[in-house]
Amino acid sequence: MVNEQTVRDNISRIRENIADACAKCGRNPEEITLMAVTKTVPPHLVNAAYKCGISLFGENKTQELCEKFDDYDFGEDKIHFIGHLQSNKVKYLPRKVSMIQSVSSVSLANEIEKQFAKHDKTVDVLIEVNIGEEPQKSGAMPKDLENLVKEIEKLPHLNLRGFMTIPPFTHNILETEKYFFKMYEILLDFQLKIVDNIRANILSMGMSDDYKVAIAHGATVIRVGSAIFGERNYN
Repeated sequence: MVNEQTVRDNISRIRENIADACAKCGRNPEEITLMAVTKTVPPHLVNAAYKCGISLFGENKTQELCEKFDDYDFGEDKIHFIGHLQSNKVKYLPRKVSMIQSVSSVSLANEIEKQFAKHDKTVDVLIEVNIGEEPQKSGAMPKDLENLVKEIEKLPHLNLRGFMTIPPFTHNILETEKYFFKMYEILLDFQLKIVDNIRANILSMGMSDDYKVAIAHGATVIRVGSAIFGERNYN
């Protein structure tokens, strides 16, 4: 049974792992933001993570976010939406999140523009990249990124900050590394093309099982759920 002490211990261990991973690849641990992924996690445990210094939380479902938001000890500036986002659910996100990490199409970007403009608010976004080109997964295909970037840059209420990905599941760490390396190359390539490239420096990749590998290949945000809050039942 996970309790607040377990959460504190898990976060401490993950921070040690981050420092170790950074030492091995010559990076500064301060370059890495540890996001706590809160899917199915009760607010009191999320708040426990916040008390431990976690400054960023990832929400996967709009309904769950709305149900838990008022019970959090922090506000929208600490919350990113990271799940698959349907256009008809975008209207729930203004005043709830400071970033949407799962922008995958021009139509979705246009809907985000429409809904945030209603509130006269801008929102940071990442493009979700389907780096493994898996037909069953969401995310923009690598070949479509250039057009998607151009269209997002036209939208005044969206600030493009970089990319997010979930690589194909595999037990072969070399395969995982290959996808992470490809994502880092994509970020570097688009930093040469994106108009506001100084701020387009976020690479969100790596989860509980592979965040140390992601750090070695340029991740700036790692999204960790089960390693902090324990295994969840998604049924």
